[in-house]
Amino acid sequence: MRCDIISIFPEYLEPLNLSLPGQAQRKGLLEVAVHDLRDFAHDRHRTVDDTPYGGGAGMVMKPQPWWEALEHVRGLGEGTPTLIVPGPGGEVLTQKVARELADEPWMIFACGRYEGIDERVYEAAAEVMPVRVISLGDYVLNGGEVAVLAMIEAAARLLPGFMGNAESLLEESHEDGLLEYPVYTKPASWREREVPPVLLSGDHAKVAAWRHEQRLERTAARRPDLLHASAALAGTDLVPQALVPADLGELMTLQRACWAGEVAGAEPEHAWWEAPAETVDDLRDAQANWTTWVVRSEGRLVASVRARRLPERRTTWGISRLMVAPDLSGRGLGRALLEYAETAAPADITRLRVNVDVGRERVLRLAKKAKYRVMPGGGTRSGTVDLEKRRQS
Repeated sequence: MRCDIISIFPEYLEPLNLSLPGQAQRKGLLEVAVHDLRDFAHDRHRTVDDTPYGGGAGMVMKPQPWWEALEHVRGLGEGTPTLIVPGPGGEVLTQKVARELADEPWMIFACGRYEGIDERVYEAAAEVMPVRVISLGDYVLNGGEVAVLAMIEAAARLLPGFMGNAESLLEESHEDGLLEYPVYTKPASWREREVPPVLLSGDHAKVAAWRHEQRLERTAARRPDLLHASAALAGTDLVPQALVPADLGELMTLQRACWAGEVAGAEPEHAWWEAPAETVDDLRDAQANWTTWVVRSEGRLVASVRARRLPERRTTWGISRLMVAPDLSGRGLGRALLEYAETAAPADITRLRVNVDVGRERVLRLAKKAKYRVMPGGGTRSGTVDLEKRRQS
């Protein structure tokens, strides 16, 4: 990733030579060049600003030095760079935007000062290269240099090879819309404050569940704007309701989201089949043979399951299509919904059977924990597995 930075304070960008950004430059992952805007001002005072037309306080950066600087920098490389202009009137820098910047092979950063850059510079630049105005947030800085430091670091750390442990990127704040969980290190007791016991338990499943819960609580407390209200839903909160025709469109969306991993990993000719390929009409037709329940939270359809008396074995209760929105997995919702479907079985049912696609490993593990056992001979449908257990009286 190449970054050319234009500023009237080149020394401001020297921190990019330190720590990981500096290492990335030395490894060839990141290339940074800083250019002094005043080198393109031709009067004796190297003037880059003037009073605004229409009056008002402050000064505006002149178009001539900026255009010459941009044209000079554009001629230093091959291809077309993207011009990034920090400014409070731009799109907000988010983790998503940082990932987009990390995919840019070449960017020119224009560090404005005073009241900003003459608008005609943006207009002229847009004719020869993409232009993005990006803001750090809803506040005003003295200039763009601080913002450029943040943008380059946020983007560069996503480059392959930048981080020593790439897995650490997956658990960071904002990667999946939640803030990061609290972290601890040795000693286990410090100033009469103890590390949470679950982190010392060695139980990886419990640690993962605790961390997820902490992320939800921290996000709810500090950044509630990032959460849909359904994020606080727990298994004990489930109130399944019978499917109604108005639910079918959302049910199809949930179904495709739950099968997204299998579709992505399949060969093209096999990617869309069975559940992922079903339309609203297919789901409507299925209601003649199944009883389907859905779970809503704050207006959002987040989970579903269906069940019926098996035609070939009238005393067996078949359960399938157990689905929980991917962003709510690991919260006990699937287990609670499975238990609900089990209790809905008629009184004369003696056995319970769950049919699961072989690629849905989370649901398979859930069924096995609920004491279902895999039946020999494959599943009812191709690509599925049947699991069964005796109904407890």
